Amino acid sequence: MTEAVRLLSDLVRIPSINPMGRPYSGPEYLETRLTAYLEQFFRELGVRYERQPVAPKRDNILAYYDAPGAVETLMFEAHQDTVPAENMTIDPFGAVIENGRLYGRGACDIKGGLAAMLAAFARLVREKPRHGQSVIMACAVDEEFTFRGITEIVLSGLRPDFAVVAEPTGLDIVNAHKGVVRWNLRTSGRACHSSQPENGVNAIYRMARLLRGIEEYAEWLSQHRVDPSLGPATLSVGRIEGGTSVNVVPDWCRIEIDRRVVGGEDATRAPEELAAFLRGLPDVDFDFETEPPWMCKQALEPKENEELVRRLARVVDRVRGRHVVRAVPYGTDASTLAEAGIPTVVFGPGDIANAHTKDEWVSVEEVEQAAEILFHLAARE
Repeated sequence: MTEAVRLLSDLVRIPSINPMGRPYSGPEYLETRLTAYLEQFFRELGVRYERQPVAPKRDNILAYYDAPGAVETLMFEAHQDTVPAENMTIDPFGAVIENGRLYGRGACDIKGGLAAMLAAFARLVREKPRHGQSVIMACAVDEEFTFRGITEIVLSGLRPDFAVVAEPTGLDIVNAHKGVVRWNLRTSGRACHSSQPENGVNAIYRMARLLRGIEEYAEWLSQHRVDPSLGPATLSVGRIEGGTSVNVVPDWCRIEIDRRVVGGEDATRAPEELAAFLRGLPDVDFDFETEPPWMCKQALEPKENEELVRRLARVVDRVRGRHVVRAVPYGTDASTLAEAGIPTVVFGPGDIANAHTKDEWVSVEEVEQAAEILFHLAARE
């Protein structure tokens, strides 16, 4: 078993579930145990490392390879957390290998990519290639829900010359992706006994009117905000809640909105743009509240990462015989790094179609190839 596959097996066997804002209990939640494993890995490797607190029981961990005579620094970045494991049809933490696939929660997103980066990083430390770059191995928390981990890394002042963010791209080079804004919208009403609803104001009914308008706005976006590579901007309502009891007319209702922005859009304006559209509808004769976004990330655009794309493409060609550069519709930690002025691409083993699934898996061969590619990228060979 190669080092990359051994690491992947270890990582999948250690639960690091992101509760995604929900109540939780049990050792399988949060990244604590995985962070401890990574700390031990870096300690045994003999490199300088640091833990960076982000939230209670949630620490980023960063390790440093200082290459002799290096004039550039490359960051490898991958997140530690996974989505929840409910309703999986396999052992989510079994790390079973069958027919060239390793199965388990996070195998594809993104412990396969993390294992490849760790293996490449360890090889750099041991072999110390003559013309190699210095490398920061950054393992971030809370990517799946709020991107708090990568935000803390950027706020700490780290500014490598280039960065590669691990996500399942099938070893294609992703140079652009959509940004994301998430916020809550709230309606208010007046509570009363449900036997006399005429004495109250139903906040859920008010929200229903807004939802019709939101659906109309989403359709407008799909026609009028279209990027040639990324496709249309999108909007989705993912959660709704309201009221206190079935026999009380609800005096509040809240929805969670996910808005994907494309190149050229200002993510910070998305909530107010929607609010302005809704206020202009003839049947919206009441006020509503747009809460401040709890996530706001611009799109990753292929403006500043051309040199990194060229370098990575050369190495991919050597290892695989060909390379593909493409854009993807999902968001990653890369946009945060790019906003900080760091040329960044997204790259890793696995197919996004297998991420978060009931039988999540990743190709063992792709993980091994990713480790080889990342090593040679940093070694400048």
